[in-house]
Amino acid sequence: MASDTAAEITNSAYRPARPRVRVGPWAISWLEVSPLAIILVVLFAAPTVLFFVISFFDYDRVGIYPAFLWDNYRELLTTPATWRIYVSSLRFAVIVWAITLFVGFNIAHFLVFHIRSSTTRMVLFMLCAVPFWTSAIIRTIAWIPFLGRNGAFNTMLIDLHIVHQPLEFLLFSDFAVVITYVHLYTLLMIGPIANSLSKIDKSLLEAARDAGASRWQIMRNIIIPLGRTGITLGSILVFTQVMGDYFVVKRMSGGQSASIVSALSTEIQAMQYPPASASAVVLVLFVAFLVAGMMRIVDVRKELVS
Repeated sequence: MASDTAAEITNSAYRPARPRVRVGPWAISWLEVSPLAIILVVLFAAPTVLFFVISFFDYDRVGIYPAFLWDNYRELLTTPATWRIYVSSLRFAVIVWAITLFVGFNIAHFLVFHIRSSTTRMVLFMLCAVPFWTSAIIRTIAWIPFLGRNGAFNTMLIDLHIVHQPLEFLLFSDFAVVITYVHLYTLLMIGPIANSLSKIDKSLLEAARDAGASRWQIMRNIIIPLGRTGITLGSILVFTQVMGDYFVVKRMSGGQSASIVSALSTEIQAMQYPPASASAVVLVLFVAFLVAGMMRIVDVRKELVS
């Protein structure tokens, strides 16, 4: 028994080791990103390809029929109503972007450069985020009793003898749409800008002051260039949210204004799926070109990596 055991040990000592399977760095990288890639393919890429294919189909009141027709795009792009809707949505996006950029940048600048305590800064930032704890629909509807003809704001103005009769333009107008958008999306501008400004070395600002630079020169030559990544990210978030929204325009304008998504929703309710798919494709391309234009100004990926 002892000799057999010794022989087995001797044989195992001379037995060649099994080769280990080595996985290359590229394979490890693909394994790491595969869960997110699968989610993106299933929830984004596949539906996008599906409505892109359906956008070329033919349809009638009975159903849709596989085909390869340009009629849906031709009717969409040659209809004056389509251009008016796109101009209206883009106008809202530009106005809301300008206001949220001004308000968001000033709030972020105040939080980063004027609040010394990190605890106080975090508390103030959380106060800005309090409205996001409720649904966007609830926050939108909450403006109706506030801006209404007999709402809280008109009542306050009349009680203070600022106006003698209620202001009619406050609700169910473009003004109400813009105010609601600003309320909903300003935080999307504050967050990225505050993150970029917090990375600026404070000694750089002190050196500029010691060199005799004014506040405007520091803002123009140091703070804004170094905070451009946050400005770009916030702009992308605000633009995409406004261009992809229809509830605010529908509710706060009282049906007087239209958006791209509201027109698309109307086509879906009428079961006109090929034209709706064509509208979705055009909207995706339109927003993609807007985002690409912003990305050309600032290479966000390079800025984030560095």
